[in-house]
Amino acid sequence: MARASMHLLKGIGYLVSTASVVLVAIVSWSSASKGPVFIACLIGGAALSIVGMLCQWLSYEIEKRQDDRR
Repeated sequence: MARASMHLLKGIGYLVSTASVVLVAIVSWSSASKGPVFIACLIGGAALSIVGMLCQWLSYEIEKRQDDRR
């Protein structure tokens, strides 16, 4: 598989993972809305998961650009 294709596949994978976190959060909202601590945990957990995926994707972007310069 070409390098560009692998990079695109990684990006799509992170988008799919982000969408799945959002969907799980939507489904969980009815239970979480019973208390402010649950709401904070749900929002915080979903946000941390998405930020973590963003950090991973950014690290791949940085590595790709460094490799392209060589």
